[in-house]
Order: sequence, then structure tokens, then C-alpha cells
Amino acid sequence: MSVSVWVLGEALMDCVAQADGSMRPLIGGSPFNLACAVALQGVDVGYLSPFSNDVFGQALAQRLAETGAKAMGKTSRKPTSLAVVNLHNGQPSYGFYREGIADRDYNAEDIVSQLKKHPPGVLHTGSLMAMPPEHRKVMHVIQFAKAMGWTISIDVNLRTRVAEDLPAYLQAVNDMAAWADWLKASDEDMQLLGWRDVHWDNTDALAAQWHALGCQRVALTFGATGAALHIGSLPMATRDEAQSSGSVQAKAAAPIVNVVDTVGAGDTFWGSCLADWVL
Repeated sequence: MSVSVWVLGEALMDCVAQADGSMRPLIGGSPFNLACAVALQGVDVGYLSPFSNDVFGQALAQRLAETGAKAMGKTSRKPTSLAVVNLHNGQPSYGFYREGIADRDYNAEDIVSQLKKHPPGVLHTGSLMAMPPEHRKVMHVIQFAKAMGWTISIDVNLRTRVAEDLPAYLQAVNDMAAWADWLKASDEDMQLLGWRDVHWDNTDALAAQWHALGCQRVALTFGATGAALHIGSLPMATRDEAQSSGSVQAKAAAPIVNVVDTVGAGDTFWGSCLADWVL
């Protein structure tokens, strides 16, 4: 029997810079993208964060409904968050407007109360939800959810340019990751966290560091190079050891394609992992 995936995190409009200097608004937000990706694969998804009652919030709510996911949060009178996206060779860089916005307009106790009414499933968060002081509310939800038997999914997805206090932000990310059962991190994430030897030929050792924190399933993404998946913490020397321990390790190079952009690529990748694991 499949389980549900519940998502707590930002829903925003990506204002993508165009060649003529104009901005093109596109629906986005890492956790929101993931919620849509999981729902489109037939999983029962609940989205916990509020939507604004402005025109952008209505567009986000409509898109969520089209995927089959359920909006579980209240409607907020605060505006939708905005991200300004600049693309260089298909790779995005971001600037965010995150003060006084709808997806932060919630009470942690209300979220916990909602979770108590449902059988334990997967609770996904991360990304901008790890940004102080927002992380305090999110950590409260995570800790109660874990105590109730929920599986915690975290996408590290660092956005250091938004941080007013970078050391505090990085510490909050590490604190949140320590509660994760399932975790995704990119090579850039690990480099920003100060990890050494972050390269494609060292994924076993990198995954082992996440496993040491308690993460059971770890996905490491390396952009155009590919991705590695590690389930279980055994340092595997042979295929027989992996099979006997229940541990799994997989590594795949990315196919060569004509890239338009990579906005939301990691969200879709991790959403597909979650969908596969819960169905």
C-alpha cells in the first residue's frame, strides 16, 4: 500500500530574466515543484504551506490542484514570494524576496495538529525552510513528526545569497539534516557546507558522511555529470555484501541532451525518488 507525501516549503514565482530585459513569471519554489512532481506520478500529496490570495497565489493553487495534490494550508493575505532568476548557459542564479510573504504565514502547532490526524507518511521540507529564523518553526514540526513515526525527507538546496548570517544558516542546515531519514544534496551544496573532496569519484565517502548523521537514503547530484544513490550505510566492497545487508548503491551518468535550463531539475529528480519509494 502506498503512503502519502506531505510537503512544507516555499511556493513562489520565478521571475526569469529575458534577453530583452523583461521578466517572465513562472510558477516555482523547490518544495512546491517537488509536490507537483510526486503527485503527477500518482502519489497522494498534501501541500501544507499557505498560498496567497493574490493573483500569483491563485495560479500556484490552481497548478497544484491540476497535479492532483491537495492544498492543506490556509489562504494568506500576505503576498506571494518572488525569485529573480538569471540564466547563464542554462544554469540559474537566484535572488529572493522572502519578507512578509504567504508561505511563511503559518503556525507550527497547526501543522503538527494536521499531521496528528493522518497516518504517518513522508514529510518533505528543506531549501529555504532551513533559513533562520524560519528553521525554528520547521524544526519544531520535524521533531514532532519524527516522534509520530513520519519519515523525514530533506532537500538541502542551499541558497546562500539570501542568508543574512551565513554561519547560522549553514548550522541550521546541518541541524535539519541530522533529522533526515532521506536526503538529497548537490555537489554545490556540499562545497558550500565546507566539505572536502566533493567530486564524482568520491560519492561513497560523501554518502557515508550523510549516513553518519542518520540519513538512511542519500541522493547526491552532480549536475551534468550524473547522480549517485546510496541506501543503507554499509561501505560496500562486493555486490553480495550489498544484497545481504539490504544496502543499495547506484550511480548513473546524465544523458547528453540540448539543455534549455535546469530550473527545477533537482526538485523533479528527488520527487521521482520519493514517488518510487512510496508507491
